[in-house]
Amino acid sequence: MTKKILGIDPGSRSTGVAILVENNGSYTAELCDVLRMEKMDSHNDRLQYIFIEITKLIKKHRPTQCAVETPIYGIDPLAMLKLGRAQAAAILAITNQELHVEEYYPKTVKKAITGNGNASKKQVAFMLERMIVLPEEKLSNDATDALAVAWCHHTKSGIITASGGKKQTHQNNRKSSWAAFIEDNPDRVK
Repeated sequence: MTKKILGIDPGSRSTGVAILVENNGSYTAELCDVLRMEKMDSHNDRLQYIFIEITKLIKKHRPTQCAVETPIYGIDPLAMLKLGRAQAAAILAITNQELHVEEYYPKTVKKAITGNGNASKKQVAFMLERMIVLPEEKLSNDATDALAVAWCHHTKSGIITASGGKKQTHQNNRKSSWAAFIEDNPDRVK
């Protein structure tokens, strides 16, 4: 059975979107694009645009699963608020189409692709090129990040696992503990 995963890298000025297709063990990027909103002055207009365009993508491509990257930190609180709103617009577009959506932290996405939660965007793109048939044109960082979110969901949802082992528990659904935090963030322990 063919599986389609919509991956989204939300942003208030540009939002990456990708559709990862798995068919009999081969992987293709059916879509790898960016919703551009740089020329829109109103933040509210940008949020509505995200909602409308993701709704159109879902209706056109009919993904079976959806995943969104979760913004977790930033220097500017207002920028973080805007990112959170962009993420919310994407999630509402998905849930209004009666699809379930999972959220993944940036480090989890990078680790699913490269094995390193601190990998660079260049390293992530390099690995995706080796695992997935990509469109001919050069992809922007936002489009690549969205595809990485879709791949992360693919590995974390039990469709496949990076180690070939048992299905892993989703990062946001397991019980919170210091041990889990330390395991997920070894670079933050001093």
